[in-house]
Amino acid sequence: MGTSRTVLSIDAMGGDSGPAVVVAGMAKSAEKNPDIRFILHGPKNELKPLVNKRKLQDLVEIRDAEDVVSMEAKPSHVMRHGKGTSMWSAIESVRNGEAEVCVSCGNTGALMAVSMIRLRKIEGVNRPAIACLWPSRNPGGFNLMLDVGADIRADQDDLLQYALMGMSYARNGFGLARPRIGLLNVGTEEHKGRAELKVAYDIIADAAEDNEFEFVGFVEGGDIPSDRVDVIVTDGFTGNVALKTAEGTANLISEALREAFKYSPLSRIASLLAYTSLRRLKKRIDPRRVNGGVFLGLNGTVVKSHGSADATGVSAAIKLAFKLAETGFGAKLAARVASATNASQTDEIVAGDDGEIGDLKTT
Repeated sequence: MGTSRTVLSIDAMGGDSGPAVVVAGMAKSAEKNPDIRFILHGPKNELKPLVNKRKLQDLVEIRDAEDVVSMEAKPSHVMRHGKGTSMWSAIESVRNGEAEVCVSCGNTGALMAVSMIRLRKIEGVNRPAIACLWPSRNPGGFNLMLDVGADIRADQDDLLQYALMGMSYARNGFGLARPRIGLLNVGTEEHKGRAELKVAYDIIADAAEDNEFEFVGFVEGGDIPSDRVDVIVTDGFTGNVALKTAEGTANLISEALREAFKYSPLSRIASLLAYTSLRRLKKRIDPRRVNGGVFLGLNGTVVKSHGSADATGVSAAIKLAFKLAETGFGAKLAARVASATNASQTDEIVAGDDGEIGDLKTT
């Protein structure tokens, strides 16, 4: 593979629909981007015919990995016995510098566990986070939320790190020079919320100016898809509940609309008249367009595709991975965290006898 190409490491196994859908998503991405190359991990005798069928032989290197991480597998078991799996092999390619980003549809817990032991956390990061894109009223069409499930806990220092990592993602992924960051809470008033949220409010606000982002303060659940904010910061428990609730609500609305338009002959006629508008709405809120949660805080970038993703969804995850690779996102994120950590340690050293800490500064 030529050094001028962007190489992605793809876990072919683990998704609900099998490797055929993954390879189809790769083909969709390759059609749109001639500079992309793949290392594909899984059983070679199963993958080779799929790659040949899509005429991807010149773009794909297959790494034979016979074992598969099932959706039911416990992360602890995979950490001990998963070296022969396609997931482990895919992450190893990023660790060895053969590929810039890993993409997998597999078991989220296992993927995070293997990513952490093989890629390791960036120095200064206490808890990695999963960041997802959320359809919104913003001009770009999306907001970013983290954490959505990497760790159910997060104290004030973790939330500050999430803010900094989310800012870096928004700046490099969306091209936002000064991202607006909000801290998710049960209300927007400063006196509401748990103690760690109130402390996080203050330290994120203090970090805003020197890190060139705008802190909009507390935001509520209704602000997640709004144009008030670009990055929503929360703990993994709250973020995952919000994400799964939104997915379930979207499916409910979709099913209710289909039933309503089938109710009577007049309803069917109405559906035909509204067909163009309904297609536009479906495209606007289609979860496949925002498929791909990014693991942040590791020495390597990992994109988690939804397990039930079809070829369009896999292609969207690959597109996101390619964009992050092209911007050098991983190195920039590590530099941002290291800068913040060094500044924080310096502030602790030079703090006066009154115990006050200076502003958090980063480069």
